[in-house]
Amino acid sequence: MKTIAVIGAGTMGNGIAHTFAQSGFTVKLIDVSEKSLDKGMATIATNLDRMVSKGTITEEDKAKTITNIITYTDIKDGVVGVDLVIEAATENVELKLSIFKQLNEACSHDTILATNTSSISITQIGAVVAHPERVIGMHFMNPVPIMKLVEIIRGYTTSDEVTKIIMELSQKLGKTPVEVNDYPGFVANRILMPMINEAIETLYNKVAGVYEIDTVMKLGMGHPMGPLQLADFIGLDVCLAILNVMYDGFKNPKYAPCPLLVNMVRAGKIGVKSGEGFYDYSESKKAEKIAKQFV
Repeated sequence: MKTIAVIGAGTMGNGIAHTFAQSGFTVKLIDVSEKSLDKGMATIATNLDRMVSKGTITEEDKAKTITNIITYTDIKDGVVGVDLVIEAATENVELKLSIFKQLNEACSHDTILATNTSSISITQIGAVVAHPERVIGMHFMNPVPIMKLVEIIRGYTTSDEVTKIIMELSQKLGKTPVEVNDYPGFVANRILMPMINEAIETLYNKVAGVYEIDTVMKLGMGHPMGPLQLADFIGLDVCLAILNVMYDGFKNPKYAPCPLLVNMVRAGKIGVKSGEGFYDYSESKKAEKIAKQFV
């Protein structure tokens, strides 16, 4: 496996492209928006500069990584001759199904099709393509170049051979792959999202404030980041989408999103990327200033 395509140049997509390119793979980064591709490549360059300044890589390594990435705005053009496609578009089931229908038409039937979904059924996605045994989940963690874990999710029909190839490929990237089965939220988000949701409920019920909740979890439980800060980092819209998938999948009220979370997403207060969530990021990307509505 030498050439891969990554669909989506956002946070996860450019991180996945960066990681593969740095490991010597030829990467075709695909996004319908030229602006998103430019922004994604700028992010990769910035992250590589940071690694150079820390002495993790050399200037030559940076140049090779950038050279290994080719950008496309058309899926059909971008997936020609690739061994693996990783879809990293927005966490929206209709969008992902539409992309996989396009991949079914554009790719050869022996191309492995992976999705970076953090909650949507691999089996459901695989059902829209011929040979669904080649469809698998590769749930990378953010930031992709740094985080070691990759959740490898087997759909109902994913083959042993494809699973073995993707597990070994993840190891070649310097990652630690963990195989899990296809149920809503998989493992990471099935455990993480109810915790984040409960932290939001705790705030909503006025048990404690933003600072207090995050401090208890950081100092008391040894978490590197409080759950409200983490929710801002992930994106409250993403958290809500994952909780909705889990709630729909299990029909269990314990996965129902907190009304505060729903209202914040409706108001566009979705965390770091919007400039405000539980914290105010207008002056700094660090969670140092609590949002005005929670002071």
